[in-house]
Amino acid sequence: MENFSEWFHNILEEANITDSRYPIKGMAIWMPYGFQIRKYTLELLKELLDKDNDEVLFPMLVPEKELAKEGIHVKGFEDEVYWVTKGGQKDLNEQLALRPTSETAIYPMYSLWIRSHIDLPIKYYQIANTFRYETKHTRPLIRVREITTFKEAHTAHATKKEADEQVEDYIKLYKEFFNDLGIPYLISKRPSWDTFPGADYTMAFDTIMPDGKTLQIGTVHNLGQTFAKTFDITFEDKDGEHKYVYQTCAGLSDRVVAAMIASHGDEKGLSLPSMVSPNHVTIIPILFKKGKEDVLNKCENIKEQLEAVGLRVNIDDRDIRPGKKFYDWELKGTPIKLELGPRDLENNITIAMRRDNLEKVEIDLDDLLADNILNLIAKYDKNLNSKSWAFLEDHVKFTADLNEVPKLIEDGYVVSFNWCGDDDCGKQIEEETGYDILGIYEELDGESGLKCIKDGEDAKYVALIAKTY
Repeated sequence: MENFSEWFHNILEEANITDSRYPIKGMAIWMPYGFQIRKYTLELLKELLDKDNDEVLFPMLVPEKELAKEGIHVKGFEDEVYWVTKGGQKDLNEQLALRPTSETAIYPMYSLWIRSHIDLPIKYYQIANTFRYETKHTRPLIRVREITTFKEAHTAHATKKEADEQVEDYIKLYKEFFNDLGIPYLISKRPSWDTFPGADYTMAFDTIMPDGKTLQIGTVHNLGQTFAKTFDITFEDKDGEHKYVYQTCAGLSDRVVAAMIASHGDEKGLSLPSMVSPNHVTIIPILFKKGKEDVLNKCENIKEQLEAVGLRVNIDDRDIRPGKKFYDWELKGTPIKLELGPRDLENNITIAMRRDNLEKVEIDLDDLLADNILNLIAKYDKNLNSKSWAFLEDHVKFTADLNEVPKLIEDGYVVSFNWCGDDDCGKQIEEETGYDILGIYEELDGESGLKCIKDGEDAKYVALIAKTY
């Protein structure tokens, strides 16, 4: 896609997804159509999380003394924190931070709630607004100062093994979530210098955008006992011994919607996965004076049949030309459009068109109409998924030559390479190429004989490097 950045900004406005003209830079309004997409995305996410997690909601303000307790953590966010310093006209005795993330808000409460091994594990999540004073170039849904859809999960466990298993569980959950949305991903273990502040290690999901840059769309962090020791989160085990808990956290944001738009969109606009599309089917009546009521009545009948099998359906009966309606719903990415005019009604058919391939097919109005539409939607979703994964796989390229890395990245690729895993070596690779190492993509057999792309030492890993958002 040529000039992805321009396309992305235009589609957010034209498809009524967000409006960035709010008078604070980096903050935007979810418009009605976009809000529906967001709503159905969150419903899907909550359905997955609620199987093994409990939803909560914490206050937005974090006392400075709590934020400052975890030095490594606050240092990672110190340049991004918004501070509340006044209550009305009075100076506050203590500054309050608008949460950049909620570890330092939630964990003091965990220290009160957790007393015994019978209280564990605890698995809470919230979907809330977070605030970060983003100093780089802001981009709607991608790099913002108010993250309006921030899902963060926070768990506490009795053993390290349970925490490690929880990390794997969240990775599986994210994979299912992104697979449902047809968003392709690369999973990597972030290098030590890019690990979440205070975490033992960070696992991250990245997707490749149409311009070749990678977008981080999800993270899972193993926090070990770092925060437990800071906030004194202990429990009494079966033997009466007091121990620190082990913790994990995991996050997603508005970027999921951005990635979904980018993964499936084309020059005509959006192509929305059916699970999150505000409408699965849009019915467009072709109206003339003669037979108008009969066509509209049949459209209502079709709508009722499709809604009876759980589909979201709308009828576009606006008094405008059919061509404008077709254009609008291609722009908004409804999976299936149904066209019905007087001649179609006489022939007892409707003309269906899938948004992904824009091919039209005739469907008999009496022959299992709902089943045929469900079948078209299933094929549509499968094709979206296949095309997006093919794009990602075509845009990852391996090299054993460090000098090739910049050109490959500028040509739109994420580059994989063999790496020894040494931090100094990794930082030298970033410095020499000018790009960020995403992380470890694959562990190598110690007997592989493969060498590091930089220093020629035995390679322990296949790593990824890319231009990032």
